[in-house]
Amino acid sequence: QVHLVESGGGSVQAGGSMTLSCTAPGYTYTSMAWLRQAPGREREGVAAIVDGRTTYADSVKGRFTISKDDAKNTLYLQMSSLKPEDTAMYYCAADPSRFLGWLFAPGLYRYWGQGTQVTVSS
Repeated sequence: QVHLVESGGGSVQAGGSMTLSCTAPGYTYTSMAWLRQAPGREREGVAAIVDGRTTYADSVKGRFTISKDDAKNTLYLQMSSLKPEDTAMYYCAADPSRFLGWLFAPGLYRYWGQGTQVTVSS
């Protein structure tokens, strides 16, 4: 059973913009997030949203915006002023629970997408 389907990745030059989408067919999750993993590095949280409350990693604050359209069961990540260090596989994560604590805790989200690659060239 497919829970989350990501789209929108690709290649872009530094300074460019890109929007990722994550669709949850037939279900609206309460807690959702974007995480990323670069080669040789641990997976890290990028942005999360719970009941409209958003959280961002320091490295993307002011450049990335997370949003959620419950009518379309879709999560978005608008990325601007992209840097080569933003290059990574980006994953959408979701859970029916309403998380109140740290939204990037390891193992927090029950459902994951397959990932979409974002490559930023200098």
